Amino acid sequence: MGGQAKAKKKNKSQKREKRSTDTRLSAEERMKLRMKEKAKKKTSEKYSIEQLLEKTEECMDNFNFEMAQMFCQRALDINPTNLKILDMLGNICAELGDVDKAKGMFLKAVELSPEEGHSKYMYLGQMHTGTEAIQYFSKGIEVMLHKLDEQTQTAALVGAMAAASPDPVDRESDVTPKDVCVAFCSLAEIFFTDLCMQDGAADQCKEAIDKALQYDPENPEALQLMASYLFSVEKVQEGKDYLMRSVAAWLPRQRQEALDKEQRGVELKEEYLQNLVPPYESRITTAKLLVETEQYETAIEVLEGLLEEDDEVVQVWYLLGWVCYLQVDKPEEGDASRDSARTYLSKAKKLHTKLRCDDDALLEHVDQLLAELGPGEGPAGSDEDEPPLDNIEDDFVQSSDEEDAMEH
Repeated sequence: MGGQAKAKKKNKSQKREKRSTDTRLSAEERMKLRMKEKAKKKTSEKYSIEQLLEKTEECMDNFNFEMAQMFCQRALDINPTNLKILDMLGNICAELGDVDKAKGMFLKAVELSPEEGHSKYMYLGQMHTGTEAIQYFSKGIEVMLHKLDEQTQTAALVGAMAAASPDPVDRESDVTPKDVCVAFCSLAEIFFTDLCMQDGAADQCKEAIDKALQYDPENPEALQLMASYLFSVEKVQEGKDYLMRSVAAWLPRQRQEALDKEQRGVELKEEYLQNLVPPYESRITTAKLLVETEQYETAIEVLEGLLEEDDEVVQVWYLLGWVCYLQVDKPEEGDASRDSARTYLSKAKKLHTKLRCDDDALLEHVDQLLAELGPGEGPAGSDEDEPPLDNIEDDFVQSSDEEDAMEH
């Protein structure tokens, strides 16, 4: 009886507290709050977590992160301690640029399960800088390596049981050597950038890259990082060797796939492309290093591939203009390189204005190069090199999203 009396008293206290809170809200705010709570209750009763997560993944696949956030939030309302949901919602919030909320999701996941699941540590490492980033990446790697050991033991056990079982369980690994390699690359990049002035940073950077290559010896990003490190310590020839190994690990395959696509007329799946080539930003760095080492033809091929994926990245147009400019004085190139440089740099300048970029140094260099190249052969050179701002939109193909919006 005593327990029931206490429960009733607590329930009355909660109701009084809720009424007290309600009195501080306006009638409209109270109505919105009740509707929201009613909608949450209705959703939780109507849909299971599995259904909500299925819709979340569907929206993410279609890059509709706003709707994905709504479905995922509903799932979290039903089960606030579900680690998978926390990771998914954190990922969605990061995509939407809500860094604070994303951090909150991942930190809650860390609090609930610090020794399981490495992805939250990888995200947190990306969201922080310097020593904090190192701590998160290091913990993520620790969790990965523990999981990798577990998987190895499980695989050995399954192998031992295979003879006795005609249908052994096919278990997909949660962690791969490539995942570990990429994590060590992330660690190395912090020592190479944020902490480059710290004592021993160069040695720690090299150690992380060595470990990355230990787990995935032909990983393009790891090879490229090693090239950058070697260039920084003035081991130029060794750096070139690693750079060309990095490019050879993916560019020929991309070239062949592009040819096959043209012949078959079949679009490659995005997941396949992600496994085939390094990330977009990594390939921009590749192009920069190729230009610095005077591998101009390969640099142009890499940059043209980037343009096919996204033709609204200022830096890609700028680098194409820069590499053509560097070949203007070559006898066999001559006017062709000059015209190409002028075209690419003019597009870089227009796109810089259109997208309101804040990279003033890049724009200053573009203006300097265009001045040195001189006007084109059009009337006074102005129409070709400096088109009116009103016509900027005409020079760039609208994205499919924009076209869909216009059609509807």
